Amino acid sequence: MAHRLVAEQNTLTLATAEGDTAWAAPVYYVFLKSSFYFLSSPNSRHITEALKSGRASASMHAAASTWKEIRGLQMAGRIRVVNPGLDAIQVLRAYLKKYPFTKEFFKENISLDLDTFAQRFGVKLYRFIPTLVYYLDNQIRFAFREEVTL
Repeated sequence: MAHRLVAEQNTLTLATAEGDTAWAAPVYYVFLKSSFYFLSSPNSRHITEALKSGRASASMHAAASTWKEIRGLQMAGRIRVVNPGLDAIQVLRAYLKKYPFTKEFFKENISLDLDTFAQRFGVKLYRFIPTLVYYLDNQIRFAFREEVTL
């Protein structure tokens, strides 16, 4: 069920904190090799806080109109920069397949790689690596929560 939820959703909400102030930011992502990959500005608050502290949390949930339909994931982990290479190429291919509208921001016949995205949007590729994951599903029973083995 958790894998289906990951495949169905388009956004992952990342959460970080510094001092006594928390922050949450939704990002488009692709899930590959047990990590959530996304593009973000290196100056964004969720990136600077996560890289400084070494910690981040994330959640995702399906749309629900009643409490009985609530299901989602709660995760703890860390965020790391993804450098150019084979992994980055595979991630960008998956990202463009999942979000084909992204191509509309570029001229036709241009190579879409990390440098192209960085030049156009000022972003880098990151990965959220979960270290603890819980699956929640009120369709099973109220307040059902189960740890997912990584």
